[in-house]
Amino acid sequence: MRLLLVSGSTRQSSTNNAALATVRELAPAGSAAIVYQGLSALPAFNPDDDRDPVPATVAELREQIIAADAVVFSTPEYAGTLPGSFKNLLDWTVGSEVVSGKPVAWINAAAPGRGHGAIATLESVLGYVDAQILDRACIDLPITRDMVDSGTIRTQPERDALARWWTTMLDQEQRNSTDA
Repeated sequence: MRLLLVSGSTRQSSTNNAALATVRELAPAGSAAIVYQGLSALPAFNPDDDRDPVPATVAELREQIIAADAVVFSTPEYAGTLPGSFKNLLDWTVGSEVVSGKPVAWINAAAPGRGHGAIATLESVLGYVDAQILDRACIDLPITRDMVDSGTIRTQPERDALARWWTTMLDQEQRNSTDA
């Protein structure tokens, strides 16, 4: 299984980035998890620019989504919804339909009771583009900055939860390939 991991945070030391870096670190043999690095480089979405050729950074984003078996998002909540830069990324996926039918999941790394406005908006956008939301792989895993060391989660209960999360993702992939 090849996952594309997309953080909605531009903050280097964010807990969302740490959650996804830990997912990458825990990838089982035979699986790959690639962290998308281009969020800050994407131009502001303009429908007039969403035609061939699209900006190179947009083409790279779309190619990475197409190459992935599934996409996993982790985003902070800002003012009760998605951060603007992350919504911009999602806007660049709408017209191309690269997410249509693509298996997707999210990891909410926010403090308990937080982040649900961002997740609700994310699910709305993913539903609009007809992504295949893998409900069983969408998890709330509160991460605090003191749980992070050198860019990954170091607390064992959270690492164990992400290892179990991988099992869920692989089971879902097995089901998808059997149904196809």
